[in-house]
Amino acid sequence: MAFPVRYNRRIQIVLILLGIIGTSLAHYFTPASLILWHNIFQRLYYLPIVYAAVRFGWVGGLLAALLAGFCYIPHIFLDWHQYPGYAFNQYAEIVLFFLVGAVTGFLADGQRKKQKELEKAAGQLAEANRELRDNFERMKRADRLAAIGNLSAGLAHEIRNPLASIEGSAGILGKGDLTEEQHGEFLEIIKKECRRLNRLLGNLLDFARPPVPQRQSVILDPLLESVIRLVAHTASGKGIRIHKTVTPQDLTLNGDGEQLKQVILNLVLNAIQAMSDGGKILLNARMVISDLHIEVIDQGCGVAPEDLDSIFTPFFTTREKGTGLGLAVANQIVLQHGGMLEARSNPAGGMIFTIVIPQTEKETFS
Repeated sequence: MAFPVRYNRRIQIVLILLGIIGTSLAHYFTPASLILWHNIFQRLYYLPIVYAAVRFGWVGGLLAALLAGFCYIPHIFLDWHQYPGYAFNQYAEIVLFFLVGAVTGFLADGQRKKQKELEKAAGQLAEANRELRDNFERMKRADRLAAIGNLSAGLAHEIRNPLASIEGSAGILGKGDLTEEQHGEFLEIIKKECRRLNRLLGNLLDFARPPVPQRQSVILDPLLESVIRLVAHTASGKGIRIHKTVTPQDLTLNGDGEQLKQVILNLVLNAIQAMSDGGKILLNARMVISDLHIEVIDQGCGVAPEDLDSIFTPFFTTREKGTGLGLAVANQIVLQHGGMLEARSNPAGGMIFTIVIPQTEKETFS
């Protein structure tokens, strides 16, 4: 149970008074012949004086010293007047009472002042922290709304063209004056655009609700080799060579092999599409402390610096026929593994994409 501040102050004052009065009574009731005890009692005065200075500042210290001197002087005058030298020392001790009370009080006041300043600074810092959190939450809400707006606009744009093709083909088929070959041609257009819409919605669902990774230990070298085999025909047709380096050779991955294979395959296909004049793609895998780093380095056209911050945004694309969902889905898969997908310009030309996957237990992002 907490006592009111005023009640606590009264208790402290009573303790100070009891200390001074009790010490004084000990002097008066102890025979003068017991000088050792009188010297001990004399030093006991410092306890209530210092306590008063610490609790009430220099004013409290001086008042306690004044009361101690007032109580002690009659004893000096009555018991030690026949010893002028010893009495003088006792009077000098009273001067020390005042010095100790004043110095201790000033130090205590300075400490309290610093404490108040620190408490004030802490309060201002807490207020600034609250404002920062509030602003951050507002920014997050604004970013979410902006992302929803961009996603809706991108989705509408991507759906509009296939729907227009389907509508146009259906209208022509409805006229009924087509040859069998033309009829089949427009039916194929409708099927093709339906498949395109289905892929678009599938990619969008993969981005919005990426499957939970089924973690297991996967040897990385065969996984990269399978990616190279899948793109070998497309790469060789454009004069592109693909090299891989895995250090060490038996490096293993703790994660969902199929999902990360999809990510690497997407990055390699993007690299191939960006390299119209041939060249070389490097796949590098190594451990950096406790994180697995997989790099896809190309010599393509690269990405403009002003677009680097947007390449993982859904429906953002720099290719004429791209949907802008490939990198967004890849980024979501990596985030699901508790890692991150980084992109930076290659000083030698092209891009460097780095997949960073922690190999220790780490919270994933949904």
